[in-house]
Amino acid sequence: MPIRIVRFGTPRAPEEGPRLGTVRRPPRGVRKEDWSARDHFDVWTPDLAPSAALVSWALAEPWTPKRWARFARVYRQEMRAPAQQRLVALLATLSHHANFAVGCYCADESHCHRSLLRGLLAQAGARIVDDAEVQAATSGGSTTAARTPPRRSGTPRPPRRRAR
Repeated sequence: MPIRIVRFGTPRAPEEGPRLGTVRRPPRGVRKEDWSARDHFDVWTPDLAPSAALVSWALAEPWTPKRWARFARVYRQEMRAPAQQRLVALLATLSHHANFAVGCYCADESHCHRSLLRGLLAQAGARIVDDAEVQAATSGGSTTAARTPPRRSGTPRPPRRRAR
């Protein structure tokens, strides 16, 4: 009964269970009653999403290895907060007893917080389905994700954490 890491809007897998929306904002133009019916998510859990400032910074320019490393470092730092740690531990525990999925909208998981969340869940002891390997094994295809188009240019800095 493991966790699936999914892209919202994709068809649900058999016995996938409820989807948790680890996104900062709900889908635009979709009524709350339709989130589940349109294969987005059943429960919105923005506490596992990157902060609004980090999302804005991430969307400002195309990914480079240096920018991705910085994004990953800041996101992991955000996930060290006690509330986020408890939520990750809860999901890791539930993964041994129930089917469910977490995800977001990004087309390229390799440059998306859900790939980092996958790692955090695994570190917490979660059971996770690797759909890419399952799909490649059954279809003979590649596990390479599609690349997203370049984002608008600009030079904003990533958000800084406030001193306490």
